[in-house]
Amino acid sequence: MINDRLSTEQKMLAQVVRQVVEKYGVQYWRKLDQNKLYPEEFVDELNRLGFAAPSIPKTYGGAGLGVKEVSLILEEINAGGGNSQPFHGQYYLSFMVSRFASERLKLKYLPLIASGKLRMQSFALTEAEAGSDSTRIKTYAEKKGDKYIVNGRKIWISRVKQTDLMVLVARTTPYEEVSRKTEGISLFLVELGRTEGIDLQEIRTMFNSQTYELQLKDVELSQENLIGEEGKGFRYVLDVLNPERILLASECIGDARWFINRAVEHARNRTVFGKPLGSNQGVQFPLADTYSRLLAADELRWRVAEMFDSNNNDENVGLYANTAKYLAAECSWKAANVAMDVFGGSGLAVENDVERKFRETRLFQVAPVSQNLVLSYISHHALGLPRSY
Repeated sequence: MINDRLSTEQKMLAQVVRQVVEKYGVQYWRKLDQNKLYPEEFVDELNRLGFAAPSIPKTYGGAGLGVKEVSLILEEINAGGGNSQPFHGQYYLSFMVSRFASERLKLKYLPLIASGKLRMQSFALTEAEAGSDSTRIKTYAEKKGDKYIVNGRKIWISRVKQTDLMVLVARTTPYEEVSRKTEGISLFLVELGRTEGIDLQEIRTMFNSQTYELQLKDVELSQENLIGEEGKGFRYVLDVLNPERILLASECIGDARWFINRAVEHARNRTVFGKPLGSNQGVQFPLADTYSRLLAADELRWRVAEMFDSNNNDENVGLYANTAKYLAAECSWKAANVAMDVFGGSGLAVENDVERKFRETRLFQVAPVSQNLVLSYISHHALGLPRSY
């Protein structure tokens, strides 16, 4: 934690998370990585402490915290050498369901999610042929009476076997039949344990991430599990992109802190040619440069989090949220490479954890949104350049 403007409550929150992360230690995460396992014990403990979904309003059993506080939780997990992905998914989906689901869905599910009794960690949007062009998805939900019958294929969907609830994105009107490409897309809350017709194929990735391809064949969903209005789902997805970008920035900031701290510790303690490795400017300057970038990314992350939480509808929230993600992801990737350089060959050793975190933070260059797409967003929203897509 490098922010010096935190309230007493925010500092206490960060401290509790830090203590849990320290209790498990990097050995815990290293073992999970080696065996490709989900962090069951870690997730359960944070859930018991009230961190399952703290942004859920108090009316529905949550703590009603803002994106500032939620971002601190993710930052501290990563800064302690852990991987906050399970909480990332549940946090931004909680924003979505809290805002747009029917009162019946909120009352049924949100208290159970907030208490940790149910997990909602999967968002089934991506398809192989659509990629970042989400309006081109082909998974189709056909309305039949008071039910929808869903058929299609999803890819790169995380934690499907480790969660109870999944938000599914499907077309309820074919792309060819809408006047605007963003119309005709709907969201559904799916109870995975009670839903038949979903076949899973695990996708092995370069870091420990429970990721799957889904085949949906005649999946029957109740009309009651529709989130918001039929055909308006793309607007709901866009609405949660800003808090998600802020959360992504926070995770990257946590990673950057971990890399810098580990590299500085090594540079202080490693003796080469009779003096500390860190006395060399070739080591100092990259670390100092990365740290300066970290301060800038953290400042923008905190500023846009405050803007979002104030509900002032500032038109710059989208620009700042995307820019914060971009700067933080660039910083974490630079920090990863600097740490690897400082450690030298020992950075490749599994026991030092640098190579594990190196693999984990590489994700933020390409997903959930690529750095180039963020630059495209900035180009046409801030600079007024023509859209390339």
